[in-house]
Amino acid sequence: MRRRPSGKSSLAEAAPAVRPRRGSGVSRGPAWAHRLFVAPSVLALVVLGVYPLLFIVAAAFTESSLGRPFQEWAGTETFEKVLGDADAVASLGRTVVYALGVSVASLVLGVVAALALHGAVRSGSLVRTLLLLPLITPPVIVGTLWKLIYNPGGGLLATVLGFFGAPTNAIAPLSSTTWALPGIALADVWEWTPLIALLVFTALIAQDPQTVEAARLDGAHGFRLFRHITLPAIAGVVAAAFFIRLVLAFKVFDLIFMMTSGGPGQATTTTSYLIYQAALREFDLGKAAVITLLLAVVVTVVTVPVALIARRLQANHE
Repeated sequence: MRRRPSGKSSLAEAAPAVRPRRGSGVSRGPAWAHRLFVAPSVLALVVLGVYPLLFIVAAAFTESSLGRPFQEWAGTETFEKVLGDADAVASLGRTVVYALGVSVASLVLGVVAALALHGAVRSGSLVRTLLLLPLITPPVIVGTLWKLIYNPGGGLLATVLGFFGAPTNAIAPLSSTTWALPGIALADVWEWTPLIALLVFTALIAQDPQTVEAARLDGAHGFRLFRHITLPAIAGVVAAAFFIRLVLAFKVFDLIFMMTSGGPGQATTTTSYLIYQAALREFDLGKAAVITLLLAVVVTVVTVPVALIARRLQANHE
C-alpha cells in the first residue's frame, strides 16, 4: 500500500529556490567592512598624492611665490621661460645621464656582490651585516664622509695618492667641473649598491637547487651557468631592482647639497637641486612647480619602459 506524499514535501519540491537579492543586508556587511579597511589607504593617497599634484599644477600656471601662491593666471609663460633657460634644460639632461650612470654601476656591482655573497657560505652572515652599514647611514652623513675623503688637505684620497708620489694639493675632485659629478656618483653608488646586492641575493637563495645541480652535472660552470641558468631565473628581480635604483637616483639631493651645493658653477646642479634653488632661494614657486612637472615627465619617459620590462621578465619566469 503506497503512501501519498505529504503536502509539505511536495510543496517544498515544487517551490523554486529563492535567491537573495543584490544589495540585501546579507552581502552589505562585508562590502562596508571592505570599504572601511580601504578608506585609510584612499585617504592617504588623496592627501599625499592627489592634493600635492593639484597644488603643483595650479602653481605652474599662475604667478606664485613662496608666501603668496596663485596670485594671477600666467598660462604657459613660466613654461616658456624655463624651457628657454639653458641651465634648466642642461640640468634635466645632466640628471638623466647621472641617474642612468649610477643605476647601471650599482646594478653591475650589486649583482657581482650578490653572487660572491651567495658563494661565501661561511662568511655570508657577516658580509650581509656589513652591507647594511651604507644603507642605514643617513645620506647627510654619507655626503659629509665622502667630502672628507675628497678633501685635498689630508683626505683619504689625497693621502693614498700622495703615498705614490702624486701632488696632494692638486687632487680636489669636488672643485673640478669635470670630476665633481663623478665624485658624487661614486658616493651614491657606494650608498645604494648594497640594496641591489641584498635584493639579488634574496632571488639567488630562492632558486631551485635541483635545477642548478642538474646544470652543473651537464657541465655548466662559471659564467656559462650564470648566463643560461641563474640569470634567467633572477632576471625579473634584477630588472625590478634596477627600476628602484633608477627612481632613487633621479631624486638625489642630499649628497649634492652636502658635498658641492650644485657647484662648481652648474656642474653638479641636478633638477632636484634646481627645484630647491627656485623654491627656497629665489622664492619662485611657479618656476619650481614647472621644473617639477618637467622632471616628472622625464622620469616617466625613462622609467616606464624599465617597469614594463621588469613585469614581462617576472611574468615569463612565473
